[in-house]
Amino acid sequence: MVMEMMKKKMMMMMRISKGNVLKSWLICGVVGLVVMLGSMVWLANSSSFNSPTRILVDTDADADDIFALFYLLKQPSSLFHLQGITINGNGWSDAGHAVNHLYDMLFMMGRDDIPVGVGGDGGISPDATISPNLGGYLPLIDQGVSTAGQCRYRQAIPVGGRLNANTNFGLRKYFLPQGKRRYIPMKQPTAQQVMKDAISAGPTAVFLMGAHTNLAIFLLSNPHLKKNIKHVYAMGGAIREICSESSHGKTCSNIGNLWPPNTNPYAEFNIFGDPFAAYTVLHSGIPVTLVPLDATSTIPVNKEVFLAFEQRQNTYEAKYCFQSLKMARDTWPSSGFFEMYSMWDSFMVGVALSQMYNLHRGGGIGINAFSKMEYLNLTIVTSNEPYGISDGSNPFVNGRLLSTFGFQKNGVHSGHVQTGMLDPFCLASTGKGKCQDGYTKEADGSESVQVLVAVEAKSTIDTNSSINKAFYISFLDVLNSPRQTGRFDFRAQFPKYREVLYRPNFGKRLLGKPVIFDMDMSTGDFLTLLYLLKTPIEIINLKGIIISPNGWATAATIDVVYDVLHMMGRDDISVGLGDLFAIGEEHPLFPPIGDCKYTKAIPLGSGGFLDSDTLYGFARDLPRSPRRYTAENSVKFGAFRDTDHPELRQMSALDVWKDVLRTLDLDAKITVLTSGPLTNLAKIIHHKAMSARIEEVYITGGHISYGVDKGNLFTIPSNEYSEFNFFLDPIAADLVFGSGLNITLIPLNVQRRVSSFYKILKKLKFRNRTPEAWFSRRLLYRLYDLKQKHHQYHHVDMFLGEVVGAVSLAGKHLNLKQTFSFKPLKVISNGGESKVGQTIIDGKKGKWVRVLESIEPLAVYEDLANALADEKQTAVIASFES
Repeated sequence: MVMEMMKKKMMMMMRISKGNVLKSWLICGVVGLVVMLGSMVWLANSSSFNSPTRILVDTDADADDIFALFYLLKQPSSLFHLQGITINGNGWSDAGHAVNHLYDMLFMMGRDDIPVGVGGDGGISPDATISPNLGGYLPLIDQGVSTAGQCRYRQAIPVGGRLNANTNFGLRKYFLPQGKRRYIPMKQPTAQQVMKDAISAGPTAVFLMGAHTNLAIFLLSNPHLKKNIKHVYAMGGAIREICSESSHGKTCSNIGNLWPPNTNPYAEFNIFGDPFAAYTVLHSGIPVTLVPLDATSTIPVNKEVFLAFEQRQNTYEAKYCFQSLKMARDTWPSSGFFEMYSMWDSFMVGVALSQMYNLHRGGGIGINAFSKMEYLNLTIVTSNEPYGISDGSNPFVNGRLLSTFGFQKNGVHSGHVQTGMLDPFCLASTGKGKCQDGYTKEADGSESVQVLVAVEAKSTIDTNSSINKAFYISFLDVLNSPRQTGRFDFRAQFPKYREVLYRPNFGKRLLGKPVIFDMDMSTGDFLTLLYLLKTPIEIINLKGIIISPNGWATAATIDVVYDVLHMMGRDDISVGLGDLFAIGEEHPLFPPIGDCKYTKAIPLGSGGFLDSDTLYGFARDLPRSPRRYTAENSVKFGAFRDTDHPELRQMSALDVWKDVLRTLDLDAKITVLTSGPLTNLAKIIHHKAMSARIEEVYITGGHISYGVDKGNLFTIPSNEYSEFNFFLDPIAADLVFGSGLNITLIPLNVQRRVSSFYKILKKLKFRNRTPEAWFSRRLLYRLYDLKQKHHQYHHVDMFLGEVVGAVSLAGKHLNLKQTFSFKPLKVISNGGESKVGQTIIDGKKGKWVRVLESIEPLAVYEDLANALADEKQTAVIASFES
């Protein structure tokens, strides 16, 4: 019977013209043209679809999500139509980088029609009211009235992994073209807006490629629209142990993939990212198809798949994906890449498309081209027994949100909730951890839901193929198909573009004091950087920049620093990336992960990371520098292996320090200007030979309160007198103050006197419009406008005062009228969050520090405006368009 059907299909193909054969092959290749079900072969026929299936994707924009999106975008629009993309902001990437990454990807594919939603500044009030446009930056259990908060689940994701996701290993800015769309504050569509627009327009399938927060919020806020979600397809979860037999007996791996497993060996990242959200989705009554680790572990990217991909890069999207895959392999921290790496989300999309196709054809829901499927009764574990306890770990126990989420007071959600990767309740001294938060567990009774689960990837029946899995044949066919292909990469978009590094020639000019600028990439830091670059080289010779990525921007924003330097023709200045965690915050057994005890104070949404990472939407106006962050690495610096271009390795803060010292005379000393947490400086002073070369340190930060004026830690009301830079790493601040360095402090109360947007904008209005002055004026005006109109931006004037440190250091304006005093100061580094980071006057234990007491504000505004408008040391490339 099967053979007769195959013969009929072959006869039909012989009757089709060559052009139609090609057309049929391309259409079918997209969803697995030759779909292998046992020995049966059938061909896709898009004419059987009365209308395309509407799809909404929620993604955390990690590398394998990007692969999945390309695979989906290449599907025939007559079969599947992507309605919108929403970004999961508490997963593997950060919102500001992810949104522009997706915009560039869609621009390359000619799909600027697809809306992208991210974030939102709504919250959950104390009476459990969910406001519109709740951003989804935090898991449900930690949602409050702002976007600042804990990282109890997200801390399991290596911060370096987020850096590589945000930059796609450094390939994003190298490869992708740039279109007109960009993030713009208060104009960016939110995740909930895009979801509502897509789902309310008609029956929709939802693809989940990260934590389930956004969809759970949507279901709680829009119960009347649940009927429009016809199916949820999710990559996530881990159900059963994976065991293997060997000569040494039976060995079983951990069920989940969190590392280290000494607190929770059961959870998988996507479900662990928000267990309560995953539970809400699973128990919503909407049909769910799940692709867990059980299935993805059966389809690793082995050597044969990798080699086949390397040999087939016929489209821009194929090239981009392979280069990303290759960097993932080259930077894998062990020799197990080919056994451990899977295209997790791409496989889920393949399983979903095959299932939807079969349903349209009238086939059974469990018939799938790429995976064996099985119905299982599942639930999501959200808390740990015993239930009904109140140990401070579970906000739901106090009843605040029980009714909103439909949870019972002493039910399965009322136990201990894991607080982090070092939670004492979960830790096991030996063996596996005790917590099961995020475990996708087989269950029965009222807590179980019947779920269609992918259990094992199907093999190809083509004995001549080097690829042994049916999905990977389809994936490579799709990405290399000439249908709906990418239009150009960055170099094809701008064929005359050349990567040129600009290095100034100062000739015989007498160079000023060598300066290293330590910045956390806040808006004020970029204004300070421009001021330093415009200060005559005879006064300040900026030699290096070290980045504190544990401040107001994430590590990937280092690319904006490179672009500013390129604009100003200063590609000679070294830029180094500092430690990703405050002192004492990294995991003692696994340093790539750590806590956010201090950075939790910075909003994730508007006025916080989202805006800092995009420079309030203006980063894309800067010219694109040939220098960028890259994951390239070298064994010489501790990598597992050399990548193709180890010479492009991103310098560390310590590398920059050593590099600057090599260029100076042996008796020359360095002046350091800091504007951010003092983590880098605290690490450097441990090296006595280096700290001996420090002439003086200007520290922009700290707050000396005289009992009247309060600090600026607005997201932690209990801490009334701390200042952000010192709070972000109080131990580092304490170490620096106790080091004996020659310190000048620019405290918050002085910065506040120089924080008038109106006055600096007025000064800039009547100055020359150099590219840097025009850029700064537009940036400042946007902040001024946002502060006036939106409460989320009430704090942004504090960034303007950060430039005072550089102005004081330069001291070139005649009317600054600076006055200083000496005070014995100490930074509180121990105790609760209501005290740490505060700067106190302590006559017994404090260290004597020179403190700037006053400065003339109008002189500062005038000095900044004059510097930016000066035609000397001005930009060599005005903008991205230039």
